[in-house]
Amino acid sequence: MSLLDKLQKNSTIKESNVLSKSKFFSTKDLIQTSVPALNVALSGRLDGGLTPGLTVFAGPSKHFKTAFAMLMIKAYLDKYDDAVVLFYDSEFGAPQGYFDSFGIDTDRIMHTPITDIEQLKHDMMSQLNNIERGDHVIIVVDSVGNLASKKEVDDALDGKSVADMTRAKQMKSLFRMITPHLTLKDIPAVVVNHTYMEIGMFPKAVVSGGTGIYYSADNIYIIGRQQEKTGTDITGYNFIINVEKSRYVREKSKIPVEVSFEGGISKWSGLLDMAMESGHVVKPKVGWYQIAANGADSKNYRAKETHNKDFWLPILSDKTFTDWIESRYLISSGSIMQDEVSDEDIAEAYNDE
Repeated sequence: MSLLDKLQKNSTIKESNVLSKSKFFSTKDLIQTSVPALNVALSGRLDGGLTPGLTVFAGPSKHFKTAFAMLMIKAYLDKYDDAVVLFYDSEFGAPQGYFDSFGIDTDRIMHTPITDIEQLKHDMMSQLNNIERGDHVIIVVDSVGNLASKKEVDDALDGKSVADMTRAKQMKSLFRMITPHLTLKDIPAVVVNHTYMEIGMFPKAVVSGGTGIYYSADNIYIIGRQQEKTGTDITGYNFIINVEKSRYVREKSKIPVEVSFEGGISKWSGLLDMAMESGHVVKPKVGWYQIAANGADSKNYRAKETHNKDFWLPILSDKTFTDWIESRYLISSGSIMQDEVSDEDIAEAYNDE
């Protein structure tokens, strides 16, 4: 029996295993969404997507945060016929019609209303404790941004107006407790949160809830918003996914997702900017675009005319484009030691002196 075998046999934790054989370090389950640019934001790859663990979408009100959660739900339910959703609802901002507009089967959703952080923590831990690895469950919380602590609620009922110093501690406790279960049981959790502006000369958006959510999350996205106009009329918005923290994508990356009032979410959002940066799409003149691979014979397109599969499939099937996407957004997995120095090199350097 090898020493590793002995250590595994004596371990009191049944999941202990040699790292190269551990199921927790095997290829992560990728839940591919219908929006390629969103897959890039989630995983750094066009054919990637949502992974198990904690993913946070944060931003001000009316910044499409719940809609991003809906896209995650739809992708997960589409991938697994037996999948269900555990939906914790504190804002009730997503009526059944909202689920219907995304094509989500509400018969596969367990809707759980919540009023405070402790209630959420107790129920979520109870559910996670009874979920087994292999159960296809996605957890969505909408949202933690306005959730009060139990003490804050009790103080209000007792007529007290003292400051609540427990909320951040309870929030940290919640995410500290659920994070290992999400990884061990291969469960994705999508949490909607709010942001506030930091005070200072150069204020920036900060995710609410204290440091606990930062430490625990695999991915944190802060959503910005830009108006889309035709003349003076607002026709929709570009929601900018700012990568605040990611295990897979380079931080501070910015990926737009276009939503129009008439057509809803554009499946091809963000790709035009990427393809122009990579050189796969060129701009022969102001307001017009061409597929670079077609050369002089390429047809000219207006920006709106590029929002179709006929334009994008040749580019998305081009390996040089997918390789460029990964080199541009994916965190490198190469050696962290760039210049290896041997003992002989050190000895030789001393001898030269």
